[in-house]
Amino acid sequence: MTPARTLRIDRIACTGQGLCAELLPELIDLDEWGYPVIKDRAVPDHLRTHTRRAVLACPRLALHADDGPA
Repeated sequence: MTPARTLRIDRIACTGQGLCAELLPELIDLDEWGYPVIKDRAVPDHLRTHTRRAVLACPRLALHADDGPA
């Protein structure tokens, strides 16, 4: 069994470019100022690859996917 993966955003590093929401709309919305809002911190298995891609694409390295409890 693979460990649960959780999604988090470093709000200090994030500049609200919105790329994460474009790459992972299933889990991330944008607020009225363009900053990400996580819909569900737990990453389902079928979205692990998309989540990894969104984390790697973040220009400010503000999106993180951690192994651990959901």
